[in-house]
Amino acid sequence: MSGQKSVQLVIFDCDGVLIDSEVISARMLVAELANRDVHITMDYVAHHFLGRSYPVVLQQIRKEFGIDLPPEFETHYRASLLNAFEKGLKPISGVRGVIERLKPDYCLATSSSPPRLAKSLEITGLKDLFTDRTTTASEVTHGKPAPDLFLLAAEKRGIDPVDCLVIEDSENGVKAGLAAGMQVWRFIGGSHLKNLVNTNDASAGAARVFTSFDEFYRLRPDLRQVD
Repeated sequence: MSGQKSVQLVIFDCDGVLIDSEVISARMLVAELANRDVHITMDYVAHHFLGRSYPVVLQQIRKEFGIDLPPEFETHYRASLLNAFEKGLKPISGVRGVIERLKPDYCLATSSSPPRLAKSLEITGLKDLFTDRTTTASEVTHGKPAPDLFLLAAEKRGIDPVDCLVIEDSENGVKAGLAAGMQVWRFIGGSHLKNLVNTNDASAGAARVFTSFDEFYRLRPDLRQVD
């Protein structure tokens, strides 16, 4: 595979890459904010909040709408979200099979909180794949689009950033991976990004864009374990 960059670690984002959660999360946030007389659209959520941690979301709401949401808002939102996850959260099709056949090491790096991540992996049946392989935004000072999250994930696995491949869905995530000096592919197969397919801005700077994990080993067959 001459010309292909070395990949010793594949770092997966969670929401929108491993689990099809972003549409559920966005709908719940829009509904909860409407109850506080803050009215935003799904497009607004996608542009400002995708790939960001909850504290950053709060900062944006404060800046844009001049409102400080009380602590009970987060408590109620998270409870409503987990309830919605229980009813409708599913893994992204094909992702488990890809992970199970990976030749290089792998891990997960996410802006989600540890409790939300744990519940999401449990609901979708992916928990066993990521034991001692997770890094969350709670462990770093600066979340995406800063590189800190991905750099810490690579450090934990003992891999040089230049030998890492990040799989992201959000523009902020792509920016974070690139800022970390890593290779980045953008997955746009989640239901929240269906309108991005075949558009000029689909890559957001990523080296490759793919819409299904069925394509993963066609793009890099050398990353698959030999049967």
